[in-house]
Amino acid sequence: MSEQPDSSTGATPAAATGPRGRSRARLLLVLAAVVLALDLATKLVVVATLSDREPLRLLGGALYLTEARNTGAAFSFAEGATVVFSLIALAVVVVIVRSARRMYSTAWAVTLGLVLGGALGNLIDRVFRDPGFLQGGVVDFISVFDPYGRVFPIFNIADSAIVCGGVLGVLLAFRGIEFDGSRSSDRPDAVTG
Repeated sequence: MSEQPDSSTGATPAAATGPRGRSRARLLLVLAAVVLALDLATKLVVVATLSDREPLRLLGGALYLTEARNTGAAFSFAEGATVVFSLIALAVVVVIVRSARRMYSTAWAVTLGLVLGGALGNLIDRVFRDPGFLQGGVVDFISVFDPYGRVFPIFNIADSAIVCGGVLGVLLAFRGIEFDGSRSSDRPDAVTG
C-alpha cells in the first residue's frame, strides 16, 4: 500500500517526518558568523586597550584579561607549527562548509557552527597578523587564576568555541547521532551485538 501525498504540501507523510527534515545549514552558518564576529570584535578591543598594559584583574583574581600572542594551536599547544595549523584550519573550514548542506541535525549544526566560527577567527589572525601570511600570532586574552597563563593557558573566544564544539561533537558521536539527525542504532546497516 503506497502512502498518499498530503494535499496541502504534496509530500508523503514519511517524507515530512523522516529523520532528514529541513537542512540546518543556515543555523550552522549563522552561528559560525556570530562566533566569528564576537571573536574578531573582542580581539580588536583587546589589541586597542590592553597592549603594553598590565593585565586587568576580574572576579577577585579568578579571571584576568591580558594580551598574548599564540603561534601554536588552541591553548598554546605546539607553538612554532603555525603554518601547519593554518593549513589544518583551512581544511577544517572547507570540509565543514561542504558538509553544511547535508546537515539535518540541529545539534550537529550547533557543534560545527562553533568549530567553524572558531577556526575562521584564529585563521584570520594567522593570515593577517605579524609576522606574516599563515604565520601570524593569534590574539589570546583570557587567563584564569593567573595573569600570565601559568595555571591554564591563555585563550580567546575562538579557542573556547572550538573546544565546546569538539566536546559536543564527541558527545553526539558517543550517542550515535548522525548528521541527518538519526541515530546510528536506528539504521538497518547498524551492527547489533
